[in-house]
Amino acid sequence: ERADSVAVDIHKWAQVQYDAGCLLVRDQALLQATFSMSEPYLKAQPRGTAAGQPWPCDLGPDLSRGFRALKVWMTLTVYGADRIGEMIENTCALAQRLVARIDSESELERLAPAPINIVCFRYRRAEGDLDALNTEIVADVQESGIAVPSTTVIDGRLAIRAALFNHRTEERDIHALVDAVLAFGRKRAANL
Repeated sequence: ERADSVAVDIHKWAQVQYDAGCLLVRDQALLQATFSMSEPYLKAQPRGTAAGQPWPCDLGPDLSRGFRALKVWMTLTVYGADRIGEMIENTCALAQRLVARIDSESELERLAPAPINIVCFRYRRAEGDLDALNTEIVADVQESGIAVPSTTVIDGRLAIRAALFNHRTEERDIHALVDAVLAFGRKRAANL
């Protein structure tokens, strides 16, 4: 409620094909003042193809762009807000199950609260450079085909980042991720 603008990657939770984003602004006049240009070839006219305001090029940096809104509209039309909402609730519930599993494993530590669908944690059993170790664990998990976590840095520490967006993700998938992190972590720790 205090934001002047909010940007959303709608291709994530809304299950829309990449790339699709959405920008909500409180004051369209500020957006237009930022992006509109006064080039002669962009001058609005009272009639014809140069008529009508605002032009899409007055609302962002792209003068030409694809019709990304069509895939957003199609997804919302086919699935509807209720089904997308259910999927979002499910991914948040799965994230809480992942949190519980991580918190129950002494070799793992969660590095941040997980109020929605992203869980950040790391393998901590080994001595030495845990950032390098966790970087290798993430690559091992990715290359195994079990899951595709990413990394991020929280309070100066590298974290394994599990972002649960896919509507096909099930509880067994989060357990497979944790099992893989533990297995690869133990294997790499034994070789240190």
